[in-house]
Amino acid sequence: MQLNTLDYGIIICFFIIVLVIGIVVSKKSGKNTSEYFLSGRSMPWWLLGFSMVATTFSTDTPNLVTDIVRSSGVSGNWVWWAFLLTGLSTVFIYAKLWRKSDVLTDMEFYELRYQGKPAKFLRGFRSIYLGLFFNIITLASVNLAAIKIGGIMLGLSPVETVLIGGVITAIFSAVGGFRGVVYTDFLLFFVAIVGAVGAAYYLVNIPEVGGVSKLISHENVSGKLSILPDFSDTEALIAILIIPLAIQWWSSWYPGAEPGGGGYIAQRMLAAKNENHAIASTFFFNIMHYALRPWPWILVALASMVVYPDIASIQEAFPNIEESKLGNDLAYSAMLTRLPSGLLGLVLASLGAAYMSTVSTQLNWGSSYIVNDFYKQQIKPGASEKELVNAGRISTVILMVAGAIMALLLTNALQLFGILLMFGAGTGLVYILRWFWWRINAWSEISVMFAAAIVSLVLTFSSLGDILFGHTDEMGMLIEGVFPSWARFPAIVVVTSVIWIAATFLTKPEDKEILNSFYKKTQPGGPGWKKIVDEAKANGENIVEDEKKWIVPSGILAMILGCILVYSCMFATGNWIYGNYPLAIGLSASAIISGYLLARVWKTLKKDIL
Repeated sequence: MQLNTLDYGIIICFFIIVLVIGIVVSKKSGKNTSEYFLSGRSMPWWLLGFSMVATTFSTDTPNLVTDIVRSSGVSGNWVWWAFLLTGLSTVFIYAKLWRKSDVLTDMEFYELRYQGKPAKFLRGFRSIYLGLFFNIITLASVNLAAIKIGGIMLGLSPVETVLIGGVITAIFSAVGGFRGVVYTDFLLFFVAIVGAVGAAYYLVNIPEVGGVSKLISHENVSGKLSILPDFSDTEALIAILIIPLAIQWWSSWYPGAEPGGGGYIAQRMLAAKNENHAIASTFFFNIMHYALRPWPWILVALASMVVYPDIASIQEAFPNIEESKLGNDLAYSAMLTRLPSGLLGLVLASLGAAYMSTVSTQLNWGSSYIVNDFYKQQIKPGASEKELVNAGRISTVILMVAGAIMALLLTNALQLFGILLMFGAGTGLVYILRWFWWRINAWSEISVMFAAAIVSLVLTFSSLGDILFGHTDEMGMLIEGVFPSWARFPAIVVVTSVIWIAATFLTKPEDKEILNSFYKKTQPGGPGWKKIVDEAKANGENIVEDEKKWIVPSGILAMILGCILVYSCMFATGNWIYGNYPLAIGLSASAIISGYLLARVWKTLKKDIL
């Protein structure tokens, strides 16, 4: 594949614009930690919404979708489509609570909700556990995708790819802070979406594929088109649809889809002007992320099955790719090499945009944990704002280097996705209930965190062996014999749930002062706090600031209607593409009706939220 002057011009102009934005905002971003990590809490909903969408549009996302489609068909995407329920619960229930908490990071929540040494330990440990460990894994996944794209499309070695992409992104992220990330995300979104749609349209119509009608009738593709799994295949049905919809979405912590909100989604809600902007930004994000964006990637993945029917055909076409990096996810990059000049430059710029957006967000978010919740709290409580900002810039560079090094050791994005899900399995219910049940304490979270990590390490031993050593050892084979792959996730959820529930009731609840203070600040409401509200009232303290109706029942109804709306839009789009017009019309009608009902419910809900 050869890039010409036009392609290079597009790519160079894009990177210059991004770096200029970072430099321009650097002075304001460096004023203090609130500016560096939250832009002074002054961001409008639309800018934050575009930023969330751009952040989740990473280089590894189309690779992941391609891997899923080629391995399990279109229906395999339920493994991440199910997280729409998590996202909309954040919109209609948790966005208000996070914005009212007024914390700088979601780790700061721990010393708002809990007390004493357990709360301090939890805040410090989680800031390193998520900001460093989980963050490096996510950064490694994104860098791995960049390595595959660089190897296939540009002939770069893995080291060359991570050096070029990492240096530019680390400089931009360290200088521009959160404001630079959000401003450039707005530009990155449009570049990325135009590139993805343009690539899908062109590649589906190349001579080897022959257009949509020939694509969907091709023998390699026709069995992979269904949006729902084969109901006669019980194991696939359980693994692909039932577990994600029944258990995974509420029980598992995953970056960008945290039960109860959290991570970089919480960071953006905390940066919003007010509660209304926090809610609007997260709703906008979920519509764009699920309803409008998956199909360009899916179409390219389906087309790749015609051009490159198996991994051997990819290896034959690209013999210089290291064997350790071969996988179905390479097919997306392989297809992009067939793009014409101009569009090729735009798509490479869009992939660069996707890479920079996700990595810069992960770096700024992870750095906020390390600086605000570990360095400032555990290492140097008296540090000046200037020193904290400098520490943020240094930790940004360290995170980038660590993520790049780990990427050089990995093979497959889908494997990492599964391991991240496993490590968060069983933790989600605690993150949901801590807002609405006074009895949850710091030991509930400590126990569930360690239980999930330990049990996941045991039950995913075979997957870890595959990733680290290229094969499954005897211990891994023993686990596979006892636990089929679909049963591991529910097993982790059950074990961790038993442990954290026992820990909750075997330890003392938080003191009434901290519970009263938390309730007064966030106003969570509900029967789970009735005991605390009644006791405060009996002691002459009124912690209820208003008598508005509890939002959760209406929020759940809004969440359900929102899911129907978004899924209807997503699947209507797919069926319009497939040419299933009666079903597409029915799904479009479902989207219109659910959208109308959601607007009615939102009118009522808005009065109680704002």
